[in-house]
Amino acid sequence: MSFAIWALIIGALLIVAALSNTLLKRLPVSTAMVYLAVGYGLGPAGLRLMEPNPLTYSILLERMAEAAVLISLFAVGLKLGLPLSNKVWRLPVRLAVISMVVTIGLIAIIGILAFSLPLGAAILLGAILAPTDPVLASDVQVEEANDQDRLRISLTGEGALNDSSAFPFVMLGLGLLGLHDLGIGGGRWLLVDVLWAAAGGLLIGTVLGSLIGRLVVYMRSHHKESVGLDEFLTLGLIAFTYGVAVLSYTYGFLAVFAAGFALQRIKQPGKIDPASSVSIEATYLQSKQVQEELATHSEYAGLYMMHEVQGFNERLERIAEVAIVLIVGAMLPFISIASGSVWFLAVLFLLIRPLSVWVGLRGNAIDQDQWILMSWFGIRGIGSIYYLMYSINHGLPPAIAHEITSLTITTVAVSIVLHGISVTPLMSLYAKRKARRSQAKI
Repeated sequence: MSFAIWALIIGALLIVAALSNTLLKRLPVSTAMVYLAVGYGLGPAGLRLMEPNPLTYSILLERMAEAAVLISLFAVGLKLGLPLSNKVWRLPVRLAVISMVVTIGLIAIIGILAFSLPLGAAILLGAILAPTDPVLASDVQVEEANDQDRLRISLTGEGALNDSSAFPFVMLGLGLLGLHDLGIGGGRWLLVDVLWAAAGGLLIGTVLGSLIGRLVVYMRSHHKESVGLDEFLTLGLIAFTYGVAVLSYTYGFLAVFAAGFALQRIKQPGKIDPASSVSIEATYLQSKQVQEELATHSEYAGLYMMHEVQGFNERLERIAEVAIVLIVGAMLPFISIASGSVWFLAVLFLLIRPLSVWVGLRGNAIDQDQWILMSWFGIRGIGSIYYLMYSINHGLPPAIAHEITSLTITTVAVSIVLHGISVTPLMSLYAKRKARRSQAKI
């Protein structure tokens, strides 16, 4: 297919997405559902303009999914403005650790008993499908840094953290299949893949995000230098942090999330009037000279930097979503959807997810509406695609690769449709019920 045809298709899709974005927010249809349908139509089942066989193009697909997850994790870090001292952080941490481990264990049991997978492959299947998605879950994420809603904070933080906390179990599954060195008695796995990789990733991301952010603010506010090119700052910080983390044998996903979170703290929300963000928006529409004055102001330099970086990163995230979900739709004809997949998906979404959330959040004060929605919105997506391709590229045996690929892509596609249909009405109902409860307390 010629470049001109690709340009025509992608251009038309992006324009339609831009024009219909507001309309789709009012309908039980997500943009990801549209991209999935278009991808299916462009694939082997339709026009045959793209044929992304997951077993043939696994290296390219891994890199694309990796980039999309990194962009999204950085965006989530920028959105979460809740101080770490706030007890609400317990919710996403427990979901990303306890609930995820429960999910992996239950899926592994099903993999062994129902799909006759060896132990390593069953754990690998659980690790691939356990993470919730930070890319496709934008409709249930926090909307701004000072958002205090427990539901949105929990789902946002979970989607960011468990994309990294699943990695040790991916390595465990590969190790049990003889594709990764676990060390004597699993010692290397515990010390390197679990403890160092997680702690080191958080440390590297926090240090780099804080240092680079403060350096930019200092250069701007004290020397009127380094103004502009915030797009370069965004991409540079993501790439540099990821490179340092991976070369240090830590988890790059966790490091990039931590870098975004640390950069977000540079704006010092406790020292700046919340109304400042409004003035930032107004000033953005004024002359370039006024923007530069604001960018170099000693009080507003950090906030202005955050505004620019976050705006660019959110647009980049949407473009990444288009590319990956299109490919997921085109991959559907390459998988064989067994009859067992139907009951497996029902068990995953209606039993395993609610049970894991209940176990993870026992003893925490959340209302019934929040528990129900947390139990339902365990959205699977691009993180699962990345872990799938990562496993294939690490020598997963063909028979096991085919089985896990079919289950993973089917799960992601069904999640996009089911959660895409339900997110608008359910979140609207939640907002109305929350508003009524707030009024009743007045």
